[in-house]
Amino acid sequence: MNKIRVLIADDHSIVREGLRQLVNSQPDMEVVAEAEDGLEALRLAKTIGPDVALIDIAMPQLSGIEVVRLLKEAKPETRVVVLSMHKKEAYVHEVLSCGALGYVLKASPSNEVLDAIRAAHRSEYFLSSKIQADVVDTYLKIGEQRVGERTYDLLSEREQQVFRLVVEGHSSREIGDLLCISPKTVEKHRSNIMKKLDLYDLPGMVKYAVRIGLIDPEL
Repeated sequence: MNKIRVLIADDHSIVREGLRQLVNSQPDMEVVAEAEDGLEALRLAKTIGPDVALIDIAMPQLSGIEVVRLLKEAKPETRVVVLSMHKKEAYVHEVLSCGALGYVLKASPSNEVLDAIRAAHRSEYFLSSKIQADVVDTYLKIGEQRVGERTYDLLSEREQQVFRLVVEGHSSREIGDLLCISPKTVEKHRSNIMKKLDLYDLPGMVKYAVRIGLIDPEL
């Protein structure tokens, strides 16, 4: 039997160790790589191509959400399950819309992590039982309509990528390296973003990102 090859990404070593032991204790899955930050997770996923990537939502260098987006482009065959301490509706919507198949709370029973990995490997959605049912209903029924009403949706897909990376604190050179475009092109996108959103400095962009739920000021 071919085992499910799992990548674990979390910036806390004790969490990674616990997840590794949990996953490796199962006869149908194994940990093939571990990462302690978002950039390392993205690099390893591109290189190794795991079946399922278990990604913490809050990591240094690159957020879990952005890892999901970039991984979806680079390795669409790798299924993603996001781990989070937060059950905010905005996070669930964002994670699902950017391509993840699972959202599991860190406070959930360990069997939910395993169930999420297996479901993702089957290309099925899995949400932690602690997430309220109305969150799921909102995403599946009217979530897209709500998101579409935001000015943020005036941005192109590339501009949205640049916007998220800018408010996460990345430089134009770093963004260019991640998206395989030149720093000059990044600056052009940034200028267009500011015009479309009527925002003209970084603090204003960050406040806007917090307001629409793209980033959490607590993270």
